[in-house]
Amino acid sequence: MPKKSIAKNYLYNLTYQILILILPLITTPYLSRVLGADGIGIYTYTYTIVTYFVLFGSLGVALYGQREIAYAQENKEKRKKVFLELIIFRFITISIATIIYYMFFIKAGGQYSVYYKILLFELIAGAFDISWFFQGLEEFKKTVTRNIMVRIISVALIFILVKTKQDLITYMYIYSLTVLLGNMLLWFYLPKYLKGIKVKNINIFTQVPAIVLLFIPQITSKLYNMLDTTMLGKLIADKSETGYYEQSQKVIRVLLTIVTSLGTVMIPRMANMFANGEKENIKYYMKKSFSFVFLLSFPMIFGIICTAKEFVPIFFGSGYDKTIIIMILLSPIILLMGTGNVVGTQYLLPTKRQKEYTISVAVGVLSNFVLNYILIKLYQSIGACIASVISEFIILSIQFRYVKNEIKVKEVIKLSYKYLFASILMFIVCMFTRLFISTGIKSIISQVGIGATTYVIILLLLKDENLFLVIKKLREKFKVSLSK
Repeated sequence: MPKKSIAKNYLYNLTYQILILILPLITTPYLSRVLGADGIGIYTYTYTIVTYFVLFGSLGVALYGQREIAYAQENKEKRKKVFLELIIFRFITISIATIIYYMFFIKAGGQYSVYYKILLFELIAGAFDISWFFQGLEEFKKTVTRNIMVRIISVALIFILVKTKQDLITYMYIYSLTVLLGNMLLWFYLPKYLKGIKVKNINIFTQVPAIVLLFIPQITSKLYNMLDTTMLGKLIADKSETGYYEQSQKVIRVLLTIVTSLGTVMIPRMANMFANGEKENIKYYMKKSFSFVFLLSFPMIFGIICTAKEFVPIFFGSGYDKTIIIMILLSPIILLMGTGNVVGTQYLLPTKRQKEYTISVAVGVLSNFVLNYILIKLYQSIGACIASVISEFIILSIQFRYVKNEIKVKEVIKLSYKYLFASILMFIVCMFTRLFISTGIKSIISQVGIGATTYVIILLLLKDENLFLVIKKLREKFKVSLSK
């Protein structure tokens, strides 16, 4: 099977990430005003609960399946066998999770039972998710096309149907049903890859030990990511605190997704190189991944610090002042999680070192739980921010210790100097810009435009090879377009 272009796959993935960046700029201000902090808080809390069941129902199938399909890219029969075994297994486990969810959160009734009924579609959607199959084949164009279409449909429906606070139920229906639609659409591509291939000895239980082994780090990581919201909802009666935190996380997650988008593309490539014993290539791509994270994360962090005060009132509306400080406190997570994505997700997991990955994240979960319990009671949503940043630093430190023989921390830090220097100068220029244009959307646009230009010019003067590579690729694309 011919190798897919990492550059093309990244561009496909980046296109989707840019769309993710643009669409919330349209929907979040609208939903913040229409549903209010309390409505956003209710949705966030109930959605987090159902996510636990989707996670346990899916086990480690997605990550395991992506890796195993990547290992078997050239073996069509093995590829089909892996797919059939995993999809049958996933249907069974999701069904069990759905029954338990129904008994405890729908049949039992309760304050939010009506919302839990709607979110049942999230579990059904989880059963039909086969994006891992195409990601393992490095067919990112198909998954990205599907995601873009579903996102656009959901945005259109939100503006058409969600008009008041009472439309929270409608919003939840839109979100859940469009996810289900998107997952179902990928099934139409399957015949091309499975038709005419005969498979013998289908046995779903042969995959279970390996799935569970990979599920442990995945569940640990997911629990960690959802812990803040869950504990805020449980420890603080005012759901507005959950809403403030969720809105801040929404912005941070969008930026973080752009930083880690290369990781999604690199997982199957790393797994395939590991299976073929290409150690030098792995080291080369790791270095590129670290540089890419630094290239994007440093200016994003300093950009948030510069613009948060003007951005929050314009983006979320009135009543979200607390979100300003939360966004600033959370911003280092972009760098910490971006770097952790390279070490953990791009290296440890594809090279079958899930034990080390699991330990690092488990320590992070424990640290986050203890810190949340102490700090949320003292500082509410701000306490959750502080706990998250400290826990992420702990996870990254442990992961670097595990890979110290393969990845030298000093060498990684050296890769960051140029980007940190350029970002600091960019920050200074942005602060001067605020002196002349101090408020409103003009201030944000001016700071972003002038800041980005400053950052690029400094990197060009420093002769950054990654930036020159991007320029080279763009020139090549432009020449090809002109020749057509």
